[in-house]
Amino acid sequence: MPKKVLIVDDSSTVRQQVASALAPTGLEVIEAENGVDGLAKLEAHDDIALVFCDVNMPRMNGLEMIALLRRMQKHAQLPVVMLTTESQAELMQEAKASGAKAWIIKPFKPEMLASIVRKVTLPAGS
Repeated sequence: MPKKVLIVDDSSTVRQQVASALAPTGLEVIEAENGVDGLAKLEAHDDIALVFCDVNMPRMNGLEMIALLRRMQKHAQLPVVMLTTESQAELMQEAKASGAKAWIIKPFKPEMLASIVRKVTLPAGS
Protein backbone atom coordinates (compact mmCIF):
# COMPACT_ATOMS: atom_id res chain seq x y z
CA MET A 1 0.00 0.00 0.00
CA PRO A 2 1.53 3.35 -1.04
CA LYS A 3 2.24 6.01 1.53
CA LYS A 4 0.23 9.19 1.38
CA VAL A 5 1.14 12.86 1.15
CA LEU A 6 -1.23 15.56 2.40
CA ILE A 7 -1.28 18.86 0.50
CA VAL A 8 -2.85 21.68 2.51
CA ASP A 9 -3.39 24.81 0.40
CA ASP A 10 -6.38 27.04 -0.22
CA SER A 11 -5.54 27.20 -3.95
CA SER A 12 -6.89 24.24 -5.92
CA THR A 13 -4.42 25.13 -8.68
CA VAL A 14 -1.45 24.80 -6.32
CA ARG A 15 -2.81 21.52 -4.95
CA GLN A 16 -3.07 20.20 -8.53
CA GLN A 17 0.48 21.39 -9.33
CA VAL A 18 1.88 19.66 -6.24
CA ALA A 19 -0.07 16.48 -7.00
CA SER A 20 1.29 16.48 -10.57
CA ALA A 21 4.84 17.06 -9.32
CA LEU A 22 4.50 14.14 -6.89
CA ALA A 23 2.88 11.72 -9.36
CA PRO A 24 6.23 10.06 -10.26
CA THR A 25 6.91 9.27 -6.57
CA GLY A 26 4.09 6.73 -6.43
CA LEU A 27 2.68 8.35 -3.29
CA GLU A 28 -1.05 8.82 -2.98
CA VAL A 29 -2.02 12.49 -2.67
CA ILE A 30 -4.72 13.74 -0.33
CA GLU A 31 -5.81 17.38 -0.58
CA ALA A 32 -7.07 19.81 2.05
CA GLU A 33 -8.07 23.45 1.54
CA ASN A 34 -7.05 24.89 4.93
CA GLY A 35 -5.63 23.91 8.31
CA VAL A 36 -8.98 22.79 9.73
CA ASP A 37 -9.55 20.53 6.72
CA GLY A 38 -5.93 19.35 6.92
CA LEU A 39 -6.25 18.24 10.54
CA ALA A 40 -9.49 16.42 9.69
CA LYS A 41 -7.78 14.60 6.80
CA LEU A 42 -4.90 13.63 9.11
CA GLU A 43 -7.36 12.12 11.57
CA ALA A 44 -9.06 10.19 8.75
CA HIS A 45 -5.82 8.68 7.36
CA ASP A 46 -3.25 6.87 9.51
CA ASP A 47 -0.68 6.41 6.75
CA ILE A 48 0.21 9.99 5.79
CA ALA A 49 4.01 10.17 5.49
CA LEU A 50 4.45 13.88 4.76
CA VAL A 51 2.52 17.16 4.74
CA PHE A 52 3.05 20.07 2.33
CA CYS A 53 1.39 23.12 3.86
CA ASP A 54 0.77 26.71 2.78
CA VAL A 55 1.12 29.51 5.32
CA ASN A 56 -1.69 31.89 4.34
CA MET A 57 -5.08 30.16 4.34
CA PRO A 58 -8.56 30.99 5.65
CA ARG A 59 -10.00 29.38 8.81
CA MET A 60 -6.60 28.14 10.07
CA ASN A 61 -3.24 29.11 8.60
CA GLY A 62 -0.31 26.76 8.18
CA LEU A 63 1.61 27.94 11.23
CA GLU A 64 -1.44 27.44 13.43
CA MET A 65 -1.96 24.00 11.93
CA ILE A 66 1.61 22.85 12.52
CA ALA A 67 1.49 24.13 16.13
CA LEU A 68 -1.65 22.04 16.78
CA LEU A 69 -0.20 19.06 14.93
CA ARG A 70 2.88 19.03 17.18
CA ARG A 71 0.63 18.82 20.26
CA MET A 72 -1.05 15.67 18.93
CA GLN A 73 0.92 12.61 20.03
CA LYS A 74 -0.19 10.66 16.96
CA HIS A 75 1.25 13.29 14.56
CA ALA A 76 3.94 15.00 16.64
CA GLN A 77 6.77 13.60 14.48
CA LEU A 78 5.05 13.86 11.09
CA PRO A 79 7.30 15.76 8.64
CA VAL A 80 5.81 19.06 7.47
CA VAL A 81 7.19 21.12 4.58
CA MET A 82 5.94 24.69 4.27
CA LEU A 83 5.12 25.59 0.65
CA THR A 84 4.33 29.28 0.39
CA THR A 85 4.84 32.61 -1.34
CA GLU A 86 6.11 34.05 1.96
CA SER A 87 9.84 34.67 2.32
CA GLN A 88 10.08 36.59 5.61
CA ALA A 89 12.80 35.27 7.89
CA GLU A 90 10.54 35.64 10.95
CA LEU A 91 7.90 33.32 9.46
CA MET A 92 10.57 30.80 8.45
CA GLN A 93 11.97 30.84 12.00
CA GLU A 94 8.50 30.41 13.49
CA ALA A 95 7.81 27.44 11.22
CA LYS A 96 11.18 25.88 12.01
CA ALA A 97 10.60 26.36 15.74
CA SER A 98 7.24 24.62 15.30
CA GLY A 99 8.93 21.66 13.65
CA ALA A 100 8.73 22.32 9.91
CA LYS A 101 11.37 20.29 8.05
CA ALA A 102 11.74 22.67 5.10
CA TRP A 103 10.46 25.92 3.58
CA ILE A 104 9.83 26.11 -0.16
CA ILE A 105 8.89 29.38 -1.84
CA LYS A 106 6.33 29.28 -4.67
CA PRO A 107 6.62 28.97 -7.57
CA PHE A 108 8.48 25.69 -7.08
CA LYS A 109 10.28 23.30 -9.38
CA PRO A 110 8.53 19.90 -9.51
CA GLU A 111 11.82 18.03 -9.13
CA MET A 112 12.45 19.90 -5.86
CA LEU A 113 9.26 18.49 -4.34
CA ALA A 114 10.07 14.96 -5.47
CA SER A 115 13.57 15.30 -4.00
CA ILE A 116 12.19 16.42 -0.64
CA VAL A 117 9.70 13.55 -0.63
CA ARG A 118 12.53 11.06 -1.18
CA LYS A 119 14.65 12.59 1.60
CA VAL A 120 11.83 12.75 4.10
CA THR A 121 9.93 9.52 3.43
CA LEU A 122 12.71 7.03 2.72
CA PRO A 123 14.44 5.35 5.63
CA ALA A 124 18.00 6.47 6.32
CA GLY A 125 20.52 4.53 4.27
CA SER A 126 18.08 3.78 1.41
